[in-house]
Amino acid sequence: MPHGYRFLLFHRLAEYLLETQRMRSPLHITYVGHATCLIEMNDVRILTDPLLRDRVGYIRRQSATVDPARVGSVDAVLISHAHLDHMDLPSLRRLGRETRMIVPEGSGHILFRDGFRDVEEVRPGDWTQVGEVAVQATNASHDGTRYPFGPESETVGFVLHGERAVYFAGDTDLFPEMSDIHGALDVALLPVWGWGPTLGAGHLTPRRAAESLTMLRPRTAIPIHWGTFAPLGFGWLRPRFLTLPPYDFADHASDLAPDVEVHVVHPGNLFRLRH
Repeated sequence: MPHGYRFLLFHRLAEYLLETQRMRSPLHITYVGHATCLIEMNDVRILTDPLLRDRVGYIRRQSATVDPARVGSVDAVLISHAHLDHMDLPSLRRLGRETRMIVPEGSGHILFRDGFRDVEEVRPGDWTQVGEVAVQATNASHDGTRYPFGPESETVGFVLHGERAVYFAGDTDLFPEMSDIHGALDVALLPVWGWGPTLGAGHLTPRRAAESLTMLRPRTAIPIHWGTFAPLGFGWLRPRFLTLPPYDFADHASDLAPDVEVHVVHPGNLFRLRH
């Protein structure tokens, strides 16, 4: 075989093997608990809505305590809204005030005032970049006011575009633009409950989260925002809301979106998507 053809053959083979390896590179998602997920892909580590403490106000952690060392260093933090259980300053301080924070428009000054130095505000439709991962802010249907004294700010979700496409909904109810979020989601991280025995407005119930699958059309769905926190005493007085919502979601999803694979990942556990 002539040298030039041999070189071309090996070059094409190398390109094919590289592309094959790229397509098989894993996506790792650790469900830390509540709305906190560690997403690892394209050599980038992104943490969502970090809540790493055992208590916030009158709600207490019901799952295993989070060891901050397990989270480690991250390339960026995504915050969906400014509620105390989603933008928790003590948890963010554990990550370091130099950590990059991507937050909804109108909430950045909360972090600047606390000494954080790398804060970027986004609103629905904005794009930014974290390493090789493009991050798109999306709409969300949820009250973004930081209680009890404000401010009022945007509420967003995020789509991470790398070798895989991952949608983190944050806190939201159904909204019409869900159908336009992405044409080929690999994973949708969907809230299916909260931290109490009932849900207020602006939240997805297990049924409504399953309905969202018909709009989002992901390959895989992982229920989040469940089983982690409860008001003092409710963990043993009325424990069913801590365990049932993800399985109710899976049951509804099997009826409404049977082509979507649902994986119930318990707080502290890891999900791997390899194909």
